[in-house]
Amino acid sequence: MNDKKYDILIVGGGVVGTAIARELSKYNLSIALFEKETDVASGTSKANSGIIHAGYNASKDTLKGRLNIESNPMFDQIVSDLKVPFKRIGSLVVGHSQEDKEKLILEKEKSLAQADIDLRVIEKQELREKEPDLAEDAIVALYAPNAGIISPYKLTIAQAENAANNGVEIHLQTEVKQVLHENNYITGIKTNKGEFYGSVVINAAGLYADKIAATVGENYEIVPRKGEYNLFDKKYGSLVNHVIFPMPSEKSKGILITPTVDGNLLLGPNSYVVDDKDDLEVTEQGLNEIWSGGKKLYPSLPGGGVISSFAGLRATIPADPYNDDFKIEALDKPVGFIDVAGIQSPGLSSAPGIAKMVERLIKDISTEIKAPISLKEKPTYNPELDKLPRLDDYKDHREDWHQVYQEDNNYGEIVCRCEHVTKGEIIAELKKSLAPPTLDALKRRTRASGGRCQGGFCGPRIAEIIAEEFNISPLEVTKNGPGSEILMERVKDIKADRDITYRRQKDEN
Repeated sequence: MNDKKYDILIVGGGVVGTAIARELSKYNLSIALFEKETDVASGTSKANSGIIHAGYNASKDTLKGRLNIESNPMFDQIVSDLKVPFKRIGSLVVGHSQEDKEKLILEKEKSLAQADIDLRVIEKQELREKEPDLAEDAIVALYAPNAGIISPYKLTIAQAENAANNGVEIHLQTEVKQVLHENNYITGIKTNKGEFYGSVVINAAGLYADKIAATVGENYEIVPRKGEYNLFDKKYGSLVNHVIFPMPSEKSKGILITPTVDGNLLLGPNSYVVDDKDDLEVTEQGLNEIWSGGKKLYPSLPGGGVISSFAGLRATIPADPYNDDFKIEALDKPVGFIDVAGIQSPGLSSAPGIAKMVERLIKDISTEIKAPISLKEKPTYNPELDKLPRLDDYKDHREDWHQVYQEDNNYGEIVCRCEHVTKGEIIAELKKSLAPPTLDALKRRTRASGGRCQGGFCGPRIAEIIAEEFNISPLEVTKNGPGSEILMERVKDIKADRDITYRRQKDEN
């Protein structure tokens, strides 16, 4: 039993839950965020396209459209405060026929009628100047300069760290089982680690938001929609200069090609409904589908350049899982429950606007909840994170790195050769209170083991550093938490057993 009381309890440590936590951390409130996995950004937020959309895809009459438009300009300040890599490289929706051109012109006119978005339809010559190696039959494109690329998991982690620095308590490996309420008022939550009390519960549980909502009587279903990706080596990251979309279908924006903020090339996703909310299997059929889609836009895709394939899941709400809207609302009963569900694309692009909307909802109900709250800003709030030294940031002026490793010689030992990550960078992340001591957590924070060898060279050394820093056995180091230990037993024990076996054989002879 946990007897600590909070003002606000947030369920879910994805990009939306952490954005809400950070937004609310500027107020003098006691806030706790609960994530069932070993790290934040462990669900939908770790595996998606990493695109900040321009805002023209969805109607302004929908939450998707309105919040995407509201959020897009906010990213410049957010990434500046949080030191998260972000590039406004623009997007192109590519057409191959006169019919496509007419559709793109209509799309532009429709979008400009509802919002002031910078959009242009460009013809073949300008398209070639922007993307020289597109398919020969690509003749027209809808160009949106304000679209961008970002690392979704680095943004999520940074938001969580900043929220924690401003007083939000982050509870990892804490699964919410039930929302507690009595007499139509929220009173807290029940978790696998006991009960926590508060008058406001924000349900940002992603794929499992329906399970959380059901405990207060809400009846809807989250259906996972899967998308598979290919990630190419960094040597191919400059093959394209923009986020390149095909003509959209009714199901999705289509299979895109884009550089990533880390310098790789990304291809995908496809889109299909699955039954299992944990189904992250990559299929041969799916990879063939995205490869075929990519070749239609870019015929010279490098066949041997793929270093990793992965899948992600979007949280959709039927009846039409391909055309539904976000579900963001404060329930009338029980008072204090705020649903933030069905946040599929453009959820990443809309996260700052969603956080602002939840802030407004809380202000609206602040005097009606069981224990009324006052949203008074705290003078100590700091929206910024410090920037840690990264060797990769010094690639154009390596001579300046000398001063960094002279102050701490751990910054002089390169652990990950593919991504140029030093021991000092890994230790600096491990010293943060929010960084779980797992290989995946360090990969998301430093990119160590995220390069071409995918940890084949540096993985054992990273595990060794974790064991050293936490004074634990290497047998206890995991990939992503309990049950994913990477070593089975000590090598010396194996040798001893073999010696015993050998002696027994000799004795028998």
